[in-house]
Amino acid sequence: QVQLVESGGGLVQAGGSLRLSCAASGMIFRIYAMGWYRQAPGKQRELVATITTDGRTNYADSVKGRFTISRDNAKNTVNLQMNNLKPEDTAVYYCRAAYTSTYWGQGTQVTVSS
Repeated sequence: QVQLVESGGGLVQAGGSLRLSCAASGMIFRIYAMGWYRQAPGKQRELVATITTDGRTNYADSVKGRFTISRDNAKNTVNLQMNNLKPEDTAVYYCRAAYTSTYWGQGTQVTVSS
């Protein structure tokens, strides 16, 4: 079955960086559009960044210029490089795969201290 496993979350000070990774299995990775979403306490899940099968990217306005999404079809991974982190970036970050069906990972916690 399809599995998405996120890693790389943690606690970082404001201004710091983290790199999230999502390892996919049980799927033909290259045909899936991939994305990162996040959910802060008491808030709805929101889009952070997406990447299409041919590498086109899209970012939430709040992370443009700070976050970079990338994918490695040979390794079945999608990454999110997060720089200049802010306390408002604190959330659980989820990986999503979408084709004819949509799949979600379990999430990884990112906490940014001020």
